[in-house]
Amino acid sequence: MGGVDQWASIHQDLLNQITKRFYSYDEYLQFRFICKQWNFNLPQNPSGNKVPWLLLPIATAAAKRSSKKPKIYEGTISKLTERRTRIFEEEEIYYLTMPELQYNKICGSCHGWIIIVLIYEGTIQMLNPFTKVSFDLPPISTLPNVIDIHGDKCTFNFENRVGTLDTISMHKMNVWKVITNSAPNNDRYNDFMAVIIYGCGIKLAFYKPNNPRWIKFPTNHRCIVDVMFFQEKIYAVGYDFQIYEFDIKEKLEPVRRIYEGTPRHGYEPLIFHYKYLIGCDDGRLLMLVRHIVSRKRTLRLNMETIGFDIYKLNKNAKVWSKIYNLENYVLIVGLNSSIQILASNCKGNKIYFNDNGLNPSNSDGVWHHDIGIFNLEDGSCKRILSALNFFCSPIWILP
Repeated sequence: MGGVDQWASIHQDLLNQITKRFYSYDEYLQFRFICKQWNFNLPQNPSGNKVPWLLLPIATAAAKRSSKKPKIYEGTISKLTERRTRIFEEEEIYYLTMPELQYNKICGSCHGWIIIVLIYEGTIQMLNPFTKVSFDLPPISTLPNVIDIHGDKCTFNFENRVGTLDTISMHKMNVWKVITNSAPNNDRYNDFMAVIIYGCGIKLAFYKPNNPRWIKFPTNHRCIVDVMFFQEKIYAVGYDFQIYEFDIKEKLEPVRRIYEGTPRHGYEPLIFHYKYLIGCDDGRLLMLVRHIVSRKRTLRLNMETIGFDIYKLNKNAKVWSKIYNLENYVLIVGLNSSIQILASNCKGNKIYFNDNGLNPSNSDGVWHHDIGIFNLEDGSCKRILSALNFFCSPIWILP
């Protein structure tokens, strides 16, 4: 009994230093379970762990006999870059049964949580895939463009006109991406906030605690492709490269500032330029331009990434400058909140990209995905995991 008390009496600062040495969530979880007091004092997600995981919703051999069991791959940067012949090793895979993913849609990942649209219920749920703790955001029916839902039909605003659509289809198409400024169970819950990209006009709405609805941003913005929280502000980027800044520090409703987008690309048939925003630890604001080409596969077009450009914003001059080297850093982009992390035990200067949901699934439920690694040093773009089939879009899970 005395030994247990000694373990429990370890100072919190020492515990925090120990947890920074873990590079996988399962090791961190086992550490918390050593002592009841440690489990109580340590957060569910380690704050010092910057190792991303890649959620791969695929059916394992054992799961095919029962329910689909997604794999969560511990995607440390070194393991992804140094494996040339095999992407997975058995000891690097953490198996979870997640029936929540079946028939539903992943629309985001922030602070160790994934965000799911439950298609048949019309709800938006945050889920911690390791602890299975969930948190409900306001339902799709409360989005600003939804007018009324009556039975299996929904009346909503198609930007320039009011129309009717079956409710299930509206649930599938009305949410593009959701991000949050923190985990929903932290100590500063009253500061928790979520932002959603929604609708045919691809607009923004936000949620704050105890508000039952999504609130439309008081601007005329549209065609937003990415949004992020950075330095107590919200930044969003549109198809036209314009940057919108919303100050939320002391105001109930955001206030808009616009940075004109200067990077431009000429018209190129079948090439689509997708954008991401990343806030760096040194205060820089980066915009990634992802170049995606439509390639015909059998009877359908698939979207495949062929390269990236990176720009840094000078806020005072409102000018973008192109950068060509990330040095020891890597960028991770996709439906997740895009981040910059310091490469560990591997070479940096790379972009790890994941599917953005641009490729719809087949009638058999197989998801066509676009996952790979872009090397800034030589401009090469390597697609990975192309031989695997998923039943919904894979996504990075980031701390």
